[in-house]
Amino acid sequence: MTLEELDKDINKKIAENEEFVRYTFFELKVKHNLSEDEIDEVLRLARNKFENLGYRVYFTGAKYNYQGENRIVESNEYLVAIKGL
Repeated sequence: MTLEELDKDINKKIAENEEFVRYTFFELKVKHNLSEDEIDEVLRLARNKFENLGYRVYFTGAKYNYQGENRIVESNEYLVAIKGL
């Protein structure tokens, strides 16, 4: 996945739901066929972009609060980004 493709994908996800964005195992590993190293790089770049846009970013196993509920980033999720908390 190139930087341009990642940027388009992030913008598409934000357009679908501006408040809550997630990247799953299926999307990155299966759909985009990325290696573990490529996934690490995508997640690093995505984290930077989301943080620059005012999102809080959480990775697998992290606890977070969304809409008044305490949640955990599930094992099949790589990244969750929540707007402006």
